[in-house]
Amino acid sequence: MNERTFRPHDAHKLDDPERLVWLPVDEIISHLHIKLGSTIADIGAGTGYFSVPFAKAVGNAGKVLAVDFQKEMLALIREKLGRLGTPANIGLVEGDAARTGLANESCDVVFMANTWHELDDHPEVLKESARILHADGVLAIIDWRADLQSPPGPPREHRVSLKEVESTLLHNEWSILSATAVGRFSYLILASNARKPLAVPALSSFHTDITEDI
Repeated sequence: MNERTFRPHDAHKLDDPERLVWLPVDEIISHLHIKLGSTIADIGAGTGYFSVPFAKAVGNAGKVLAVDFQKEMLALIREKLGRLGTPANIGLVEGDAARTGLANESCDVVFMANTWHELDDHPEVLKESARILHADGVLAIIDWRADLQSPPGPPREHRVSLKEVESTLLHNEWSILSATAVGRFSYLILASNARKPLAVPALSSFHTDITEDI
C-alpha cells in the first residue's frame, strides 16, 4: 500500500450512481468483446463495480475472479453476493496485481480499472498477467487521463498517461491491440503478450486524437 492506494473508507465513491455516467460499464464491456463462458480476472476489484456486470456478461458457464489485496473491499463484494439477483459465478481472491494467486493460463481477460497508477512495479505486474492469461488472452487497462484535473479521480501528479502505459507495455514485450478514450475521464488499452501468439486476429489499433497526452 502506498499514498496512491484507494482506501476502503472511500469505497462509497466506487458505487456512486454518477460513476455510471462518466465510466459507463456497458461501453467498457463493448470494447472487451466478452464471450459467454469466459474467465475474467478483475484485478483491484474494489466493490465489484465491474465484477458483477462482467459475471452477467460471461454467463453461467463463465467466471469472474475478483482479486483485491484489501480484505475490506472483498467483504463489500461478499455482501453484494448475498443479494437477490446477484450472479453466483464470482469468486473472491485475496491477492494483488503482482501476486494474484491464480492458476497459470487460467484467464481469458485480465482487467485492471483505475489500478495501474497505484502500482509500484509494473514489470512484475505484467509478468503476472502473462502467467495467468491464456495464449490468446487480453490484458485490459483502464486508468485516468493525465491531461485532466481532478475531481473526480486522483491528483494529476499520481496519474500515468496513455503514452507512458504504452511505452511500458512495449518495453516488456506486449503488443498493443487498441487504445482509446472511454467515458469522460479515462482511457482503455487492450494488449496481448507478444511471446504468446494470438489464436485469433488482433483487434485493429485505434488511437484517439483528443489530446497528445491522453
